[in-house]
Amino acid sequence: MTDLPPKPVARADRVSLWRYMRLFRRDILSAQPARLYRAWMAEFRTPFFRSYMINQPSLVEEVLRARPMEFPKSDRIGEGLRPLLGNSVFLTNGAEWQKQRRIIDPAFEGGRLRDTFPAMWAAGEAAVARMSEGVAEIEEEMSHAAADVIFRTLFSLPIEAEIATEVFHQFRAYQRTQPILNAAAFVPLPRWLPRGHRAETRDTAKAIRALITRLTEDRMADIEAGTAPDDLVTKIMTTEDPETGERFTTQEMVDQVAIFFLAGHETSASALGWALYLLARYPDWQDKVAAEAAGLPNAADFAAMSKLRVTRDVFREALRLYPPVPMMVRETTRPETFRDRPIRPGAQIVISPWHLHRHNRLWDNPDGFDPGRWHTENGKQCMREAFIPFSAGARVCTGAGFAMVEVPLLLAMLIRAFRFERIAREDPVPVAYLTVRAKDGIRLRVTRR
Repeated sequence: MTDLPPKPVARADRVSLWRYMRLFRRDILSAQPARLYRAWMAEFRTPFFRSYMINQPSLVEEVLRARPMEFPKSDRIGEGLRPLLGNSVFLTNGAEWQKQRRIIDPAFEGGRLRDTFPAMWAAGEAAVARMSEGVAEIEEEMSHAAADVIFRTLFSLPIEAEIATEVFHQFRAYQRTQPILNAAAFVPLPRWLPRGHRAETRDTAKAIRALITRLTEDRMADIEAGTAPDDLVTKIMTTEDPETGERFTTQEMVDQVAIFFLAGHETSASALGWALYLLARYPDWQDKVAAEAAGLPNAADFAAMSKLRVTRDVFREALRLYPPVPMMVRETTRPETFRDRPIRPGAQIVISPWHLHRHNRLWDNPDGFDPGRWHTENGKQCMREAFIPFSAGARVCTGAGFAMVEVPLLLAMLIRAFRFERIAREDPVPVAYLTVRAKDGIRLRVTRR
């Protein structure tokens, strides 16, 4: 295939540490050397630590699935996100993380997805109603739609509610100012030194957390009064840890809501934007999705999701080519040996969905768009061994099942109502902010079907 969707130009295989740090802060994707798309393992050295990227499926399996507690999340990533996420389940490790998951996971079990489906459907209808003909900035539209889903399912509030709108706009400002890694990712700083966060990032994170605190305190009062709606936040705030009997305090819940908004809004918005761009670039696949979406009922019916097979394949292919979270970092806690190479405790283990999903030695046509691949032998094998958009193992994203319902539903509803067309010479360039986004947005021409 010669018509390939956009991908950052890989760097030469060797760059100086200083140049690499500058590239990393600006864009994690274009900083990577070309050899990583074919390497099973690569070592990166700084004066302070060693980092190892692993693309070999058996090594990824070892770290994420076989021994996840022996490879905790690295604080080098957490340092950049802690002003917003505090002590959320995304950043914790060990017993604290296990307790948090025991409280959170029941809210996202299969039966609860059916309960939240009407709220997703309502958000989809609202997204269709907001969309107008002409040239649209798709990332902005999809951020609005995904935020609406989160507020409706978490707090039973539409995005038009005043406080929900304010959180949304503050978060848009935050994600454009916060790189994935800050100075603490490269240089070990004493705890008493500032962590290198920009003043704008700190201020925006503080504002977001203040707004979430208001929402959470109001919900706690509603729970105590017996007037709280039966949504995800109520479910989580009233769930006791089966081992300790403890519930989340209001402050602990603020941390969790922050990550729900980050993971549930930002990642879904990223995936939706890229999926619509890919459908605009490949109109034959858009026609297939439109034909499938024509069979959707006019009212919320969870059973209809089982018929969106092509739409789910398109979503998976968008997740493969543009995984919202491009890299995950774990840390060794004891001496390890990977590919006959000794690795010391405290080393950083980088698992990159961006590279794993495009690896030249694993995938057929790795850089091409082909939703049909998931029904080939190569596609089925790679789905098992080399497809981790939601991570894998014990730390797999709690909301993975949620996203696999939400995004295909919104895609189908939007494609049923509108045709999306690529604009000549305006193809987006993928870069990594908090998630994989387009450098200057995604502009598409929209017409009503």
